[in-house]
Amino acid sequence: MQKTIRRRESIASEPLSADLPPLLERIYRCRGVGRAEELEHRLAHLHKPELKGLAAAVELLADAVEAGANILILGDFDADGATSCALAVSALRAMGLQSVDFLVPNRFEYGYGLTPEIVQVASAMAPDVIVTVDNGISSIEGVRAAKALGIAVVVTDHHLPAEQLPEADAIVNPNQPGCEFPSKNLAGVGVIFYVMNALRAELRARDWFGPHLPEPKMANFLDLVALGTVADVVPLDYNNRILVAQGLKRIRAGMARPGILAMLEIAGRKPYRIVASDLGFALGPRLNAAGRLDDMSLGIQCLLCDSESLAREMALALDDLNQDRKSIESGMQQEALTMLEKLDVGEGDELPWGLCLYDPGWHQGVIGILASRIKDRLHRPVIVFADAGNGQVKGSARSIAGLHIRDALDAVAARHPDLLQKFGGHAMAAGMSLDSHRLDDFKQAFDAEVRRQLKIDDLEAVLVTDGGLAPNELCLPVAEQLRDGGPWGQHFPEPMFDGEFFVLQQKLVGEKHLKMTLSQDPKGQQVVDAIAFNVDLTQWPNPQAQRVRLAYRLDVNEFRGRASVQLIVEYLECFSPNAA
Repeated sequence: MQKTIRRRESIASEPLSADLPPLLERIYRCRGVGRAEELEHRLAHLHKPELKGLAAAVELLADAVEAGANILILGDFDADGATSCALAVSALRAMGLQSVDFLVPNRFEYGYGLTPEIVQVASAMAPDVIVTVDNGISSIEGVRAAKALGIAVVVTDHHLPAEQLPEADAIVNPNQPGCEFPSKNLAGVGVIFYVMNALRAELRARDWFGPHLPEPKMANFLDLVALGTVADVVPLDYNNRILVAQGLKRIRAGMARPGILAMLEIAGRKPYRIVASDLGFALGPRLNAAGRLDDMSLGIQCLLCDSESLAREMALALDDLNQDRKSIESGMQQEALTMLEKLDVGEGDELPWGLCLYDPGWHQGVIGILASRIKDRLHRPVIVFADAGNGQVKGSARSIAGLHIRDALDAVAARHPDLLQKFGGHAMAAGMSLDSHRLDDFKQAFDAEVRRQLKIDDLEAVLVTDGGLAPNELCLPVAEQLRDGGPWGQHFPEPMFDGEFFVLQQKLVGEKHLKMTLSQDPKGQQVVDAIAFNVDLTQWPNPQAQRVRLAYRLDVNEFRGRASVQLIVEYLECFSPNAA
């Protein structure tokens, strides 16, 4: 798909720091950094724990810890839910609670969140308190069922609430009405980190800790916070950047838990060199694979494990599941592309602006990834559906800039009250379920709502870059500066550049990746290596390509102990051989 390249504009103002390289200065300015303090990632700069419902949650949990009550953590089946669950369990154990366990609903049997059905399963574990992590804000009936059984419920979540809130004993969610916490972008793991930190302070005030029970260091849980925050693709505002930077610092120092270190080893990542993208692209998918294909309990147990050998066994099992996930996803993607070819036929026909795809054989656990892949390919909101049994289908949605997907679903539900069974999510991702016989009605309603909210220009694929780099900037020191200048992530993107290059050499590696040797001058006096992953094999390698226009990231490539600069190509456009 042809893409338009646009360059970010830097906001001119006083220098952030006299010691900051001009390139980094420009990059930070383009991302809204206005004060030098925003480049300091000290924990002391975190927002104060002024979360609505926090005091009530902490008082209930402190009473439960003192009484030796049975606390059950109710998690979610993604990486944010897994890290949230592992953090809550390990923190409560570190605070002296003996009776704490976790439960994650199997997505194929019970669906998402604290449902009445999962409450019945949980009741067999005889909990005095259920604490939801990364879910619960929409669990109206589930909370009611737990309360009817005499179980106290503390909801910790970050998803957007509906008009009605559950009648829990306490709700901690920065996005609930009336919460004045400055950062609305905390992941679920960030929310439970704040709760556990406040619980430690309350127990300290009650003289709970002493020689028999040392006060736990909350910094020990920051590796989990960093992993869950990056993997959930929440915006990296300043508060989240502090949490991620501090977690990365611990991992680089070799102070991560065995499960994270084992997953890094199997992914071929060196802990001392890890960056935020490694959490998102190497660890997140392996952790998510357990919840997508099997049972997220395996991922949580890996994160909780104290044994290096056992953690490695579980990390290998997660890697096997991830390989299976890739295979399933590849097959589904080919089927989806065939489906799209049949949709886009006839002169004057066009694809829907809000695209819905469904195949009864598609795997429920992989539809979210497929929606993301198709969204990236076609640059429009996409919902992929799978059969959920009992006459229902489940959908996973991914959106583009300009369309808040959860709000769009809310608008559809308002116009068609009987259409959606349930839905929830964020600005860029959401999930839903509906009766299968209403799927065609939903497709029309969703497309109409997308057309109401977007303009045709919004469907244009645009790559936003930080401009070009001079030949002397295509070097290892600059690549290292950029690598260390993060953490980069959602809404604080890793620097990307664009430019024209002469192609000196090109070849396929790994069957579908294009390796190139490039130069910015026709004589090839200063060359740089580049790689484009998963290229269109019908177009590349292209022996006619003498010049290319790229959008690329500057990366540090390590091979056999030697570091060199390499361009990671995000977009590749061929110039005519006769171009001047």
